[in-house]
Formats: sequence, structure tokens, C-alpha cells
Amino acid sequence: MKIWRLAFAMLAAISLASCSSDPEWADPEAHEMTEQLRAQYAALIVGTWHYERTLDRQRVFEQLTFNADGTFSGRRKWQTRSLVTIDGREQYTDWADVADENGTFAGSWSLAWERNSQGVGESRLHLHATWADEGNTTTAYLDNVLFASADEATLQFAGYWKNDGGWTLYERGEAEAGF
Repeated sequence: MKIWRLAFAMLAAISLASCSSDPEWADPEAHEMTEQLRAQYAALIVGTWHYERTLDRQRVFEQLTFNADGTFSGRRKWQTRSLVTIDGREQYTDWADVADENGTFAGSWSLAWERNSQGVGESRLHLHATWADEGNTTTAYLDNVLFASADEATLQFAGYWKNDGGWTLYERGEAEAGF
């Protein structure tokens, strides 16, 4: 009986000695870089941002509101038109909403530093949101996009609406669609 007690006491001592209250990260560098990214940009991202762009066949307006608790909400207006030939003349059709891409949505956001498939580290903005309209079964955002920067006036990431250079530039503040 003493041997069993001694063996149990030794196992308990070994278990306690090997436990640490500090978590062990699978990629300590990624964890450290994520913490630095969040410290530098999370407070700057919190707030309301808007984006609007009109091209020949597409126009879009989007407003996003990021909260400190990791939630966000937004609204989008996205329209397209076609170039058609009628009686030998090219002309544009009327603007029409893009199906299942207009309305309000809500979800969560976070910043993370991650390694891509080649092992190169990148700053990422995770966006996950569903439409408020129960009839819309598509996802408003399910993105893990490259994050560029944020400051008092602008938020820049690789989103749906790419300007020259592949980045989307949002401006701080509330707005209404100009169309």
C-alpha cells in the first residue's frame, strides 16, 4: 500500500512540476506579432468607416462600424449595369441591385498576424458577418483579408472593392450613398 501511495505522490509531483500557467503557443512569433498588431491598430479601427466608388458598370457604397468588443455592423448598396447594343448603338442599361448583396449585416472582426502558404507572415483582418434580412442566405462577409493600415482618417485593407494597387480605402465617418 505504501508503494502505491508513494507512486501516486511522485506522479502528482511530476504533473504539478511540469504544469505552467503560461500558455504554449504553436507559433510564438505569430502570437507576439498578433499582439503587436492589435496594440498598434485595434483602437484606431474602432469607429465608423465608409467607402464609395462608381465605375462605368458598377457602383458601390459600404459603411462599416467596428466596436471594441470585436463585433461590427454595416450596410451595403451595390449596383451594376450592362453595356448593350440597341439599333447598332451601344448604351448602358439601367442600374440594378446585385442580388443578395444589399442591406444591413452584423458579425465579428479581429486582427491577426499569420503565415501564408509560403510561410511568409502577413497582417490580416478577419471579417465574418451575416445579413440581417432572414431571406438572404448568403454571407455578407467571410473574409480573411490582407490588412494594410489604419489611422485617424483612413482604413486600408484588401476587400471586395479594390482600387488601383489592390487595396480598398475607407474614410472615417458616417455617410450616405451618393446614388
